[in-house]
Amino acid sequence: MGQIIRVYTGSDNESHFEELTPDQFADIANNVGTGDLTVGRRESPSFSDYHNAPRRQYVVNLNGIAEFEVADGTTVRMFPGDVLVAEDLTGHGHIARSIGDDFRVSLAVPLAEG
Repeated sequence: MGQIIRVYTGSDNESHFEELTPDQFADIANNVGTGDLTVGRRESPSFSDYHNAPRRQYVVNLNGIAEFEVADGTTVRMFPGDVLVAEDLTGHGHIARSIGDDFRVSLAVPLAEG
């Protein structure tokens, strides 16, 4: 399995990253919520300025390269097989980019409220 990164809102109202273990992710992923599974396809390069996650969800990167950035300048790059657990529903949010030449394809799975 690739990397598993959680993005969440800290007490400072900013988004932060946290690396998760496969065991931690298994606990999260087995708590599927209501709502649609969605498959996204985004051209590369693309840029989405600061925004919050639309819901608690995990996003599996299936194709292409995604890059996420938080306000302190920390970035993570995600490749096919990597997972982003998106939980920054409030606060300043994060930036998302598709980089490289390939379309970015991702699968988003809703999570139950924690």
